[in-house]
Amino acid sequence: MHTIALLFVIAFQDTSSFEKHEAMVPMRDGVKLHTAWYAPRNPNGPLPIIFSRTPYGIEHADRAFGSYFEALVRDGYIFAFQDIRGRFGSEGKFVMQRKPDHRATRAGDESTDAYDTIEWMVHNIPNNNGRVGMLGISYDGWTTGEALIDPHPALRAASPQASPDDMFLNDDFHHQGAFRLSYGFEYAVLTEAADTNSAFDFGRYDTYDWYLELGPLSNVNGRYVHGKLPSWNNFAAHPNHDDFWKAQALSTYLHSTTVPTLNVAGWWDQEDFVGPIQIYEAMEPSDSAHKNFLVVGPWNHGGWAGGTGRQLGNIDFASNTGEYFRDSVQAPFFAYYLKDKGSLNLPEALTFEAGGNTWVRNDAWPAQAGVTHRKLYFRENRGLGFDAPVSQTSAFDSYVSDPANPVPYRNRPVQPTYYAKGSGWYTWLLQDQRFVDHRPDVLSWETPPLESDVVIRGAISAHLFASTTGSDADWVVKLIDVFPENYENASAPRVTGGYELMVANDVLRGRFRAGFEQPQAIVPNRVLEYTVDLHTQDYRFVKGHRIMVQVQSTWFPIIDRNPQTFVPNIFEATVADFKTATQRIYRSKTQSSYIELPVYEGH
Repeated sequence: MHTIALLFVIAFQDTSSFEKHEAMVPMRDGVKLHTAWYAPRNPNGPLPIIFSRTPYGIEHADRAFGSYFEALVRDGYIFAFQDIRGRFGSEGKFVMQRKPDHRATRAGDESTDAYDTIEWMVHNIPNNNGRVGMLGISYDGWTTGEALIDPHPALRAASPQASPDDMFLNDDFHHQGAFRLSYGFEYAVLTEAADTNSAFDFGRYDTYDWYLELGPLSNVNGRYVHGKLPSWNNFAAHPNHDDFWKAQALSTYLHSTTVPTLNVAGWWDQEDFVGPIQIYEAMEPSDSAHKNFLVVGPWNHGGWAGGTGRQLGNIDFASNTGEYFRDSVQAPFFAYYLKDKGSLNLPEALTFEAGGNTWVRNDAWPAQAGVTHRKLYFRENRGLGFDAPVSQTSAFDSYVSDPANPVPYRNRPVQPTYYAKGSGWYTWLLQDQRFVDHRPDVLSWETPPLESDVVIRGAISAHLFASTTGSDADWVVKLIDVFPENYENASAPRVTGGYELMVANDVLRGRFRAGFEQPQAIVPNRVLEYTVDLHTQDYRFVKGHRIMVQVQSTWFPIIDRNPQTFVPNIFEATVADFKTATQRIYRSKTQSSYIELPVYEGH
């Protein structure tokens, strides 16, 4: 939930045209929140307020008017920023993703704090026009979403961007029940070791080694933090999808759409890709007035906030997608709803088709018009094809998964997530997957060179018929675009022939194959079907490219090591629980593993 592209680390260009003001704004329970606002010195009449709430500190909020706000500054607004409870200059106690419980306790939470602050601002900030727009990225996107639960009447437009939703099913802390170890630990230290941002001293340049030497997860408290991080304690106390996680999810509460909402996501968001999609989908059934919008571009976490947005990692997208979003989507959205300015030319869902490198206007998301769901089957000789297997025998491919030698999730060395000197964290989803291809514990299947383009537009899922000699297993699935061997692009010289670009990916913890509330042990050697949600994409596999699928059972240290022996709570596993296991992926007529693709066949 933290990003280098946050509002507060984008270089400010000129504050001379603004007057800065600060106040400790009282909430309904008496807690006061540190708030700053910047008013143009020579406004042309009353102005709307653009408002953001953050746990990352507003002491440098005057840096916010760089690329992210540039078009908004040109249009003319009052800009307000606030430290949330218990962070930096605000009073109260910080609680990670504090659940909205004001209906029961009448106390303050992120929803009421937004409401109370807006109420204070419209009555106390001079020369405002009585309209407020909220936006933010990551945690700031989540606080924007919280304001939509019981929105203040003055809140006329909101844009939750890269907001997490259900932190057990997806986003920062878990993916489909599998714990995101390195991110979960490092983010808990960042936000909870002090009232300001903190970093853990690993004493190792390659944190892959540190996490491996850590051993069982119980050693985090036993050796290092000693119960002082509330979030880590909650991870250990809530290993299943219980009410603790459900109560934090925004989609639990967003049952009506009254405020125009612009949801924003990036296809290669390494932190919170699924949240914006789920928030959009939760609001959609009540959107009879057509106020709920979705934009997804070729970005990492918050990558639309700064820079041109033409390149990400090694990949070139042939146009300045970030500038386009800021100037032609975000600014017109707020101008229309807060200033009655211009016209709104937004489709239901605006998505960037990578590979084809073009923006697509959709009437719905996932896309429906022109989409046919087709199965891409695992075949013999590590092949992939749209024709189903015909073999009646129990055909399979296998590998040995060893928790003592897990597959790294990105090229080593794996620096700390927010490594000050530059970390591969921000672009690891675009790394060439050849760094693990042909490892003995990674299986790959691929098509022949495509004879025509294959466009996918919508929801993707993997269906694995698999067995394990253990009693628990993780299943990591990656959908990959393999570039031709003779590929050349002067704009992206590091994309060499045969480059393997992940298009979609995720992991399912096998114990949750039947549901995330009650884990179930796997019967060793029994063939079961596992469905791995690979979420959505808009992507063109170009003629001459190949489509590849990789399957593995470790993805370390972004995902904690599954002991491969069923224990009720992996946070309480012992060294003796971690065992090697042989995994089989089946590809016969009756046990056909496949990827279900939303193939777009329209024109």
